[in-house]
Amino acid sequence: MALYVMKYGGTSVGSVERIRRVADQVAAVRAGGDDAVIVVSAMSGETNRLVAMAREIMPATVDTRELDVLLSTGEQVTIALLSMALKALNCDARSWTGAQVRVLTDAAHSKARIVDINTDRLRADIEAGCVPVVAGFQGVDEQGNITTLGRGGSDTSAVALAAALGADECRIYTDVDGVYTTDPRVESRARRLDRITFEEMLEMASLGSKVLQIRAVEFAGNYNVPLRVLSSFEPGPGTLITYDTEEDEMEQAVVSGIAFARDEAQVTITGVPDRPGIAYAILGPISDLNIVVDMIIQNVGADGLTDFTFTVNRDDYARVIEHLRSQSSELGGGSVSGDDRVAKLSVVGVGMRSHAGIASRMFRALSEAGINLRLISTSEIKVSVVIDEKYLELGVRSLHEEFELANASVDPD
Repeated sequence: MALYVMKYGGTSVGSVERIRRVADQVAAVRAGGDDAVIVVSAMSGETNRLVAMAREIMPATVDTRELDVLLSTGEQVTIALLSMALKALNCDARSWTGAQVRVLTDAAHSKARIVDINTDRLRADIEAGCVPVVAGFQGVDEQGNITTLGRGGSDTSAVALAAALGADECRIYTDVDGVYTTDPRVESRARRLDRITFEEMLEMASLGSKVLQIRAVEFAGNYNVPLRVLSSFEPGPGTLITYDTEEDEMEQAVVSGIAFARDEAQVTITGVPDRPGIAYAILGPISDLNIVVDMIIQNVGADGLTDFTFTVNRDDYARVIEHLRSQSSELGGGSVSGDDRVAKLSVVGVGMRSHAGIASRMFRALSEAGINLRLISTSEIKVSVVIDEKYLELGVRSLHEEFELANASVDPD
């Protein structure tokens, strides 16, 4: 008998009919002799509706403590309805809020992090043959205040519960049937992966894949919780996300996927002094503005001057340009320029560790497609480039073909 933690997102429980469909899936797992703990999000659109009401009441600055109390009600509706739907199928179930379970978090409202989980009540339900239905996205701090975990919080709740309970697998049910070699909306020949490593999934998530949130993947990797992404609407094996072994790595395709991010902006400051500390002088104040810098290139200095280029999220572009121009004289009089119509394109794969020439193949394929490279960044299992946004989809399709990702298996040579 296995224990599965099964998480359903907002679209999966977006109506009474969909909640009934989820109940059918859960009841089938129980009928097969396995145990299940269910984690659910609020019904699709509900969180946005609650946030809009809060901002109508407090347009300037919403009180984060009260916002957490408000937002937590979305999941409370879903856990009660799903428990009722399960009972209607003669499958015993009990709903639990994060506070009732005692998902203990720190006190950072709207972005809390899980500290500990008391599993006693959930284990008692499981032993009694009852299905616990737990509200995702929420917990409680040491003072008894309701907290929420921020973006992707329900995924994180599910993984944390799976780790605490020692579950055999954490299953994330979404509106897609797994992780693909790239976005099928861009490349129609994209193929669902049967298996992917935590490392690869982290890279894919950080590079724009919206299938799973980074925090949940990090948590699963840290606690070695096997993750499986499946569709709520179509049967299938989904994609298993787990650690690779040396044997797995030998059989791993060189490149597992093509990831991309459209919301990029490139910033360049030229003619700044080539001296120790110039990188900190430029980037330190930007970090203080709570702006994340991604790819960084500093050219070799000439005549005592150097150029410095980096990328940020497009939403932060205007603030960064304004800041650098206001500080130009303090930085040595360099000129500031940028472009907020660029995109990041990456190839990802643990097989790259043991095969040379991946970057050159990538560069050749993009060159043959007439795509110029603005910036290049590499890691052990990833090569990323910044290109003009208008060439992004062409670049994705070119690389997908170059690395033969439409095929089920690829000869590394």
